[in-house]
Amino acid sequence: FIYTTAKKDYAKKLLEVLDPKKKLIRRCLSQSDCVCSQGCYWKDLTQMGRDLAKTVALDHTMQGFPAQAANWIPVPPWSGDPQDEELLPLIPVLEQLGQA
Repeated sequence: FIYTTAKKDYAKKLLEVLDPKKKLIRRCLSQSDCVCSQGCYWKDLTQMGRDLAKTVALDHTMQGFPAQAANWIPVPPWSGDPQDEELLPLIPVLEQLGQA
């Protein structure tokens, strides 16, 4: 899943870059799937229809998940560098979570 506060058109363009063959990402939630409060959008993980006890969210800001802070794993913001490998150290953690 991809969950972004960006508008749907932008999210679609992003998916074309991240998963051009449409083999990795099954679903994309965008701004219309977010909760808007005082002009700010935040992600409600219940919109994914999954057990929150088995759900984690990787994001550069916790602001997106105030209601599900326990599900949040902080990651550095992506600068667009195609050589960026910042998420690689998370692979063992995510594998452990997947087995739990």
